[in-house]
Amino acid sequence: MITPVILSGGSGTRLWPISRQSNPKQFSNFFGEKSLFQKTILRFKNNENFANPIIVCNNDHRFIVASQLQEIGVIPQKIILEPFARNTASAIASASHFLEKSSSQIILALPSDHLILDEKNFIDQIISAKKMAQENYLITFGITPSYAETGYGYIEKSEALNAEKTIFKVAKFIEKPDKSKAEEFVTQNNFYWNSGIFLFESKNYLQNLEKFEKNIFIHSKNAVDLAKQDLDFTRLDADEFAKCSNISIDYAVMEKAQNIAVMPLNIDWKDVGSWNAIDNLSLQDANKNSFHGEVVALKTNNCYIHSSQQLVATIGIENLIIVTTKDAILIANKNNSQEVKELFEKLKKNNSKYCDENPTTLRPWGSFEIIDFGKNFKVKKIIVKPFCALSLQKHQHRSEHWVVVKGTANVTCEDREFILNENESTFIPLGKKHRLENKNNDFLEIIEIQTGNYLGEDDIFRFNDNYGRNNDNF
Repeated sequence: MITPVILSGGSGTRLWPISRQSNPKQFSNFFGEKSLFQKTILRFKNNENFANPIIVCNNDHRFIVASQLQEIGVIPQKIILEPFARNTASAIASASHFLEKSSSQIILALPSDHLILDEKNFIDQIISAKKMAQENYLITFGITPSYAETGYGYIEKSEALNAEKTIFKVAKFIEKPDKSKAEEFVTQNNFYWNSGIFLFESKNYLQNLEKFEKNIFIHSKNAVDLAKQDLDFTRLDADEFAKCSNISIDYAVMEKAQNIAVMPLNIDWKDVGSWNAIDNLSLQDANKNSFHGEVVALKTNNCYIHSSQQLVATIGIENLIIVTTKDAILIANKNNSQEVKELFEKLKKNNSKYCDENPTTLRPWGSFEIIDFGKNFKVKKIIVKPFCALSLQKHQHRSEHWVVVKGTANVTCEDREFILNENESTFIPLGKKHRLENKNNDFLEIIEIQTGNYLGEDDIFRFNDNYGRNNDNF
């Protein structure tokens, strides 16, 4: 069986302000009810050729991953937590070392943020490449270019490796080209976009990694050997993982090894890496506009407008991207879509909160949204999922007033336990031990009013937590 290794550590900065570090693009629902991450996982569900997946993700995203897997009914082999990003070579090495503890297996390593519309064709081609992987080839998958894209790397093929002429030797890998080079590649039939999808035996990958990047091989193995289990998560050893070089699998192995093959994929594949890409995948009106949310437009042409909450009204504009969230607005010329990443980095240099947190902050028990705040007060809307609970905790600087607007709350305050129904409220004094629980099938929604001289999220001392979080981990 083939083990999908889903790489979920990307930050998706080109899709700011919806994609943020706390909730990057792969976990967002841009197309339908399922996130890009969930769509990636579901491609392999209930297929006898594929084992349950291994997920490699950022520690901060562990509860989003677990929640989204639960929503689609998939139990992974492992959820491997990277203490910090070390690029794809180390991420794939970690999964490979875990698989080698049992036996060498065939790995399909792929990002979690690609959109593939003809999934059956994709799966069939992956399965057909399995034989070459078993013959000690490291296989990368190329996408037949449909236009001169400068945002992707390219792969040049050479002679065929099988009678069917479906897999070829790699002549060379090419960095992201300029416009003229990209146009030249499109006119030829031996250049492909580098999809970042790979198929090989775990043993084969590790042998090549040991040969070309011994640093990553040694320290990723040590990080796996010293890994600790934390609930449903496997935590790599931070000290060892920190010693791994921060490079991609392309630089570490694929551009150096001898037994490299490319399989062209004739599929409808999209790397959802910019707002232009989202626009191209969206329904357009007669004026080539794509509208999402509440939008009213007059004399507006060739625009992508995404409104998360408020009404967006436009007059006499063209060729623009407009994306609004509760706390930020992006307005960009479509020709500068790739530069959103540069804008994000500029924000990040100023330690901007707009890079990290979404207006809605996800927690393992549900979510909260800050409705209003000012000097010495903050108002939140808190949603608790069925049969979930916040930690048993106390605060040193704030008191809280809870009002139930939907559902039934089970409340603990010091030695007292009681139930709050809709339209009922309670007061949690400063310094008192308390907990909020939802013991029902329906979502619980409350309004929390905080008052005090400090209202930061780190003003919390946990006595007990169902999700293994300590007092420094939210």
